[in-house]
Amino acid sequence: MKVAVRYFSRGGNTKKLAEAIAEAVGVKAETVEKPLEGDTDILFLGSSVYAYGVDKAVKTFVGSIDVTVGKVVNFSTAALIKSTYKQVSKLLAAKNIPFAEEEFACRGSFANLHSGRPNEEDCAQAAEFARQIVAKSEAAQ
Repeated sequence: MKVAVRYFSRGGNTKKLAEAIAEAVGVKAETVEKPLEGDTDILFLGSSVYAYGVDKAVKTFVGSIDVTVGKVVNFSTAALIKSTYKQVSKLLAAKNIPFAEEEFACRGSFANLHSGRPNEEDCAQAAEFARQIVAKSEAAQ
């Protein structure tokens, strides 16, 4: 099973989750600047909310996907809204790329809000979430 982790992070919040997820599933976390290398069964895609939307870099990455992706699993950090699920699902729908219903979202620190988040517990939960997603996919094969 081929798994990839891509993320965009301005302040490092989403990068923390990406690294925890990648370590849990045995791959390297890469920024969205690095294209996917070949068909991928599971793509963990991380983003944050900036002015109520995902960054242009995430939009560009999704638009540039030119390989087969079995499914994309969203993970995100946000200070004010719940997650980037809705925004990312629209981008993927436009490309006809399957999007998992499961997602991992947690608070991210911004200015004086949610200081220290994501914390170690958030990262541990993200890692466990990723392991479960991969195990469930392997069992289904």
